[in-house]
Amino acid sequence: MRVLVTGASGHIGSAVVPELLRAGHQVVGLARSDRSAEAIAAAGAEVRRGDLDDLDGLREAAEAADGVIHLAFKHDLMGAGDFAGAAAADFAAIKALASALEGTGKPLVTSSGTLMLVSAGITGRPGTEADFAPGGPRVDAENFVIGLAEHGVRSSAVRLPPIVHSSLDHHGFAHILIGVARQTGASAYVGDGTNRWPSVHTLDAARVYRLALESAPAGSRLHAVADEGIPFRDIAATIGRGAGVPVESISAEDAGERFAFLGTVVGVDNPTSSETTRKVLGWEPAHPGLIEDLDQGHYFA
Repeated sequence: MRVLVTGASGHIGSAVVPELLRAGHQVVGLARSDRSAEAIAAAGAEVRRGDLDDLDGLREAAEAADGVIHLAFKHDLMGAGDFAGAAAADFAAIKALASALEGTGKPLVTSSGTLMLVSAGITGRPGTEADFAPGGPRVDAENFVIGLAEHGVRSSAVRLPPIVHSSLDHHGFAHILIGVARQTGASAYVGDGTNRWPSVHTLDAARVYRLALESAPAGSRLHAVADEGIPFRDIAATIGRGAGVPVESISAEDAGERFAFLGTVVGVDNPTSSETTRKVLGWEPAHPGLIEDLDQGHYFA
């Protein structure tokens, strides 16, 4: 299969591209800079120049592909506090890609997040693939993708947990939490820290994307989740140990000042099941969990 991958040089893309190539697929990676182009070429994939704002270019690239995996997202915009703007750009890009695939039966695999389940009001139990919110930033894009099953696209949305971890991760939430702990001199959790976060190793997540491309039924919501829910205080304790700083509880009111744009989510309870995904795709995680990975030390080097 000739596969277009957006975000091919990013954290997840740097694992998805080799995963696809090893499985015998041809990969065309979208590159917005010379540095991205060099990384994609070095991985053995074909380079196509473009970005999320070039909607005509995205349509053209999708038309020439047998399937699309959409990983790119304006994380810099989100980090600057404009999550709505980043989500709007993502939705526009997805619509452009989808317009080239409607009626073809080709696969379109997009990305979402398990934190979106919080907006669906899922509390007190693990969220499942059947759970969804009616609307909102990034949720609208996910719901649109699921609806493409009615328009001749073998569509699926992979929900990623807030922490996707490995030595390939250089800018994710784990690094942000470690950076905050070092900057403030303490690794913090909110309240009693019993709220839970799911996680997955990058290489296990990459396999979910590849399997979704190859076999996910149209209109599938999938969870790339290995650790269903780790108490946040355990994550904070592991970060404190690795960074050599004390661990402390802070109030929800102080979370915004301590964690900046992550302040609204560090205290949420987001346990997430991947039982359906494992059955549908025949997927099982094969790499270390978050706590074990943090304890290996590479995040603190």
